[in-house]
Amino acid sequence: MPDFAHAFARRTRLRGGDELTAILAGSPPGVLSMTGGFPNAATFPTDELDEIAARLVREDASVALQYTPCAGIASVREYLIERQEQLQGRRPAPAELIVTSGGMECIALMCQALIDAGDAIAVEAPTYLGALMAFGAAEADVVAVPMDADGLRVDEFGERLAAGLRPKFLYTIPEYQNPTGRTLSLDRRRELVELCRRHGVLIFEDVAYRELSFDGASLPTLWSLGPDVVLQAGTFSKSFFPGVRLGWAAGPPAVIAELAAAKQNTDQCAGGLGQRMVEEYGRAGGFERHLPAARALYASHWAALSAALSRHMPAGVGWTEPTGGFLTWLTLPEGLDALALRPAAIDAGVAYVPGPPFHVGDGGRNALRLSFSHLTETELDTAVERLAGVLRGAVVPAGGV
Repeated sequence: MPDFAHAFARRTRLRGGDELTAILAGSPPGVLSMTGGFPNAATFPTDELDEIAARLVREDASVALQYTPCAGIASVREYLIERQEQLQGRRPAPAELIVTSGGMECIALMCQALIDAGDAIAVEAPTYLGALMAFGAAEADVVAVPMDADGLRVDEFGERLAAGLRPKFLYTIPEYQNPTGRTLSLDRRRELVELCRRHGVLIFEDVAYRELSFDGASLPTLWSLGPDVVLQAGTFSKSFFPGVRLGWAAGPPAVIAELAAAKQNTDQCAGGLGQRMVEEYGRAGGFERHLPAARALYASHWAALSAALSRHMPAGVGWTEPTGGFLTWLTLPEGLDALALRPAAIDAGVAYVPGPPFHVGDGGRNALRLSFSHLTETELDTAVERLAGVLRGAVVPAGGV
């Protein structure tokens, strides 16, 4: 076979992706996987989807099965505009919203529209590995801003800006953050919006998990607090089903226009059938009917995982306490390397995602992410017991690392 490696673009060496590929590929038989932030299949409204899809194919094929406008089908965009107003208290103008093929496409479009090689952007430390892959492929200079229990350290970000940092944008996941499960406090949300407004910095807000609070409560979004300085990316992968591959972006009209222009050079339009399914399901009250049960399921799973962690984990292991979403972040005693321990964990029958792929540079060696969305409560207890056994058996090097 000819070797075409010489023809590959330089960006192929920058984007990474091995960890994400492994997550999506699943785990070997017999291994309890706590890797992917996948919704539980029990939350998929299959009966309603069957009826909606059949009806759209039968009665609306000329729209649902056809190419669509780049910004989205007009009735779908109107529904999303209404939904933004209902859930976030502000109605975007038509020029402030575009339909995307999931939240990840919005990240890719932001890279195309805003980032030139060498441009600075700021991210939380740690942050979503898919975003880091996209920013790396775009050859951005990624600057990490630390977090604590209340989310992004806005004071630290302010110090960076005062020292001269001028990022094209700050990427943040305010609710049930991936990978830590943390939520940005209300005071910090307000401080962040005002800080970025003063310095002319765009906030890129990812709300992928926002609708999955365990108790149904939610804080104001950054976009609702500062629509002039916030570009919000949302997805229906967690609240509807991932296969629909549908999301949205809402933000300043000039930014939305550039995202629409970039989209013309990618997939050109989101799938019409998925758009119309979201609209029909949403207008019929599907989200209001089904999201409470999904929230209760994930809350129950977190309660089971939290109890298992408290019961099995050895001293020195800490973890975050999410109030929604799918994820928690474990910190291991100094000297333990989550990446090095992963083969032993898989041999013991449990899989996790080690911390380094979520960090800029070489951070996160003594941390790992656990997802609690799709294993049963009994399986979660077994998985934690297996992981705890691996950690107890690990040898900490003298003097740490």
